[in-house]
Amino acid sequence: MTQHQSTQTMKPATAAKKLGVYLDATPDAFREGVVSRAELNALQADPPQWLRDLRRDGPHPRPVVAAKLGVSIAGLARGGVTEPLTTEAIEALKQERPEWLERERATQAEVRKETERIKKRDAERAERDD
Repeated sequence: MTQHQSTQTMKPATAAKKLGVYLDATPDAFREGVVSRAELNALQADPPQWLRDLRRDGPHPRPVVAAKLGVSIAGLARGGVTEPLTTEAIEALKQERPEWLERERATQAEVRKETERIKKRDAERAERDD
């Protein structure tokens, strides 16, 4: 008995998220169809010009903006950033260094430090228990 492998597809929003791009900035053909796993893999392996341009210049979705600024997505919201930003706008924010951005970066650094402390503590406990 042979099994028939069905083609996995995803909504354009899911594919855009996996590609790290803002859905509304993608071409109509991308937004209006479905994306197969093979098509997604092809886009990741050999991105077309529109995808390279979006990744380079934006507008970028919130997770990408947050990562580029070194803050959390919630930190973006607290800072009043609710719209997608271009790379140029992100760089301008980095240069301006508004108070909210400095505060959120410090918060994010503390979160990372605490996460590392807990990870180290858990590793030591696991080592002792073995």
